[in-house]
Amino acid sequence: MKNIIVLHKNIKDENKFIFNEFKHFLSEKSNCQFIPFQDNALNFNEIVAKINKHQPDFAITLGGDGTFLDGMRYLYTQKIPILGINTGRLGFLTSFSLHDFSVFLNQILNDEYFIDERTLIELKQPDNSFTECNKALNEFTIQKTDTSSMVTIQTYVNGELLNTYWADGLIVSTPTGSTAYSLSCGGPIVMPKSGNFIITPIAPHNLNVRPIVIPDDVEIELKIESRSEHILIALDSYSQIVQDSTTIKLSKADKKLKIIRPNEYTFFSTLRNKLMWGVDKRN
Repeated sequence: MKNIIVLHKNIKDENKFIFNEFKHFLSEKSNCQFIPFQDNALNFNEIVAKINKHQPDFAITLGGDGTFLDGMRYLYTQKIPILGINTGRLGFLTSFSLHDFSVFLNQILNDEYFIDERTLIELKQPDNSFTECNKALNEFTIQKTDTSSMVTIQTYVNGELLNTYWADGLIVSTPTGSTAYSLSCGGPIVMPKSGNFIITPIAPHNLNVRPIVIPDDVEIELKIESRSEHILIALDSYSQIVQDSTTIKLSKADKKLKIIRPNEYTFFSTLRNKLMWGVDKRN
């Protein structure tokens, strides 16, 4: 039997019946351990210790893409493949719905799946404030903390000035994150394994400034200034407030995240399903 870790947040009332069925199903077919991590009963190191003690063959996150991203922080350093099961609405990282768990989990428990490897962004900061995990699967984000002044971000690629952005913020996204925050700010959809980063300004002051796609084998340096005392920087959903003048360096992480995908999964089919392409009756 396989050893499996299930990371989940609070289960909504409408999902509790199917969650109990899922739990019973998995308990019969594997040596599984369920770890809720929303109530803060356990800190970061305690959750990592429980995962290491269980020695899982793979992990499951139960929730939406946010749960997947939060769970990734605990699992990345252990190189554990992750399967995302969706209990919400829109999920690009969560492969299938909880209501379809029996069909897909039987396949996965029988090793009928493939591993989808995804690039991560690594943050380097002088004060090392992101001590728990300095990696992001979707994006790194800079944002102002108030409604008044803009942020000024001098952006260098391998030491060469790209642009000075005057904006509400800036997103540096992986191809995985191209369908997340970057997309909502006008960024392009980029296929996984394209070997790119996407730099997308948030509400830029100059209307001729547009998102740009660059190779992911470069170092990005961001020199940030703001009239406010603080700015918000984030790796996926993990954020911190830092001083208004700081320098940040971003690069591709040495290791990739391993995501478990059902054999039926394709990126194009996910785009059509999640973005409702082809719903127009003329198609």
